[in-house]
Amino acid sequence: MRRATAGLALIVSGVLLTGCGGGDDGGAEGRPAPSASGSEEPGGGAGGAGGADKGGEVVREVTLEVRGTGKTQIAYVADGNRTEQVTLPWKKTVELSLTKAEQKVGVLVSVVPGSVPGDDGMLRPAPCTITVDGEKVDDNQDGKDVLGCKHTVK
Repeated sequence: MRRATAGLALIVSGVLLTGCGGGDDGGAEGRPAPSASGSEEPGGGAGGAGGADKGGEVVREVTLEVRGTGKTQIAYVADGNRTEQVTLPWKKTVELSLTKAEQKVGVLVSVVPGSVPGDDGMLRPAPCTITVDGEKVDDNQDGKDVLGCKHTVK
C-alpha cells in the first residue's frame, strides 16, 4: 500500500509540474487561443470531433473515465491540470484543438485515480480508461497499474 501511495504521489507531482511549463500563448487553461480570424472557437465548426481540419489544426475528442463506486481523489490532465474529489463512476470529455506542431509531437492527457476498496477489501487504484475520438487508447488493467492512464494525443 505504501508503494502505491508513493507512486501515486510521484505521478501527481509530475503531472502538476509538467503542466506548469506549457509555453504556448493560449488561454487560461493552456490551450491554443482561437484562430486570428476570431470566427471559430477551438473544437467548433464542420466535422466536430474526429479530426476537423481548421487551417492545419485538428480537433480530437478525448474522454477520461474512472469506474468504481464511492468517493476518491483523482488527478487529470486534459484541458488543464486538475485534482478533484469525485464520486465514482466519473467521466470527463473535452475537445482538444491541436496545432500542426502538436500533431507532430503530441499532447499528453492522463488520469491518475485514487484508491477504492477491491473485492477482497484491500485498497487499489480505481479502474480508468482514455478514449480518443471514440477509440480506447489506454486503460490501467482494472486498477492493476498504479500509474493510472496516459496517452499522447496527435
